[in-house]
Amino acid sequence: MNLSAQSIKTKDNYTYQVREENGDLNNDGKMDKITVKMDTVDETRPLRLQIFLSQPNGKLTLAVSSTQIIEPQYPVENQGKFNGYQIPDFFIENGILKMWSEIKSGNITYDFKYQNGNFELIYVNKLTNNATKGYTDENTIFTETKFDLVTGIRTETDEISGSAKALKARKKRVLIRPLPTIQDFKFSDKELY
Repeated sequence: MNLSAQSIKTKDNYTYQVREENGDLNNDGKMDKITVKMDTVDETRPLRLQIFLSQPNGKLTLAVSSTQIIEPQYPVENQGKFNGYQIPDFFIENGILKMWSEIKSGNITYDFKYQNGNFELIYVNKLTNNATKGYTDENTIFTETKFDLVTGIRTETDEISGSAKALKARKKRVLIRPLPTIQDFKFSDKELY
């Protein structure tokens, strides 16, 4: 590796802003900000989430920076092919940072709450279906998984679209302690929920 290639790697190339959301995350009445930026130099097109919290002086300070939470657009394991999913959306609602992502045969929403000095995962809502033909029909079974990590209650409900009642519901208790933090969260963790 020559010297110029090495210096390019160490330079911050997360220059293309994909998402920005503002809202109060730390309940201080001031606007906080999250950004998602893409590295347009790296051929995998990695993405970085950053969370900036307001300070008493009104300035924003970087609280979290993660390149692990969002899958690169062209992951190495795909040999240059697109990962097939759009870049996650982020929302701030009632002090909760919500991350909505596409997953195989559905989508998943993660709720992170700022507490104990960290953004902790407190709730996951996942919706998937068993369609194999690329479209859903009257026989497609949809599964909704609601996982409250605070109480440990995980509920899965299977239903057919348009049906008034569920085909099957499963409930179990799964305690995860300590609660996962956004700093440690990896996009591959979606398989855990």
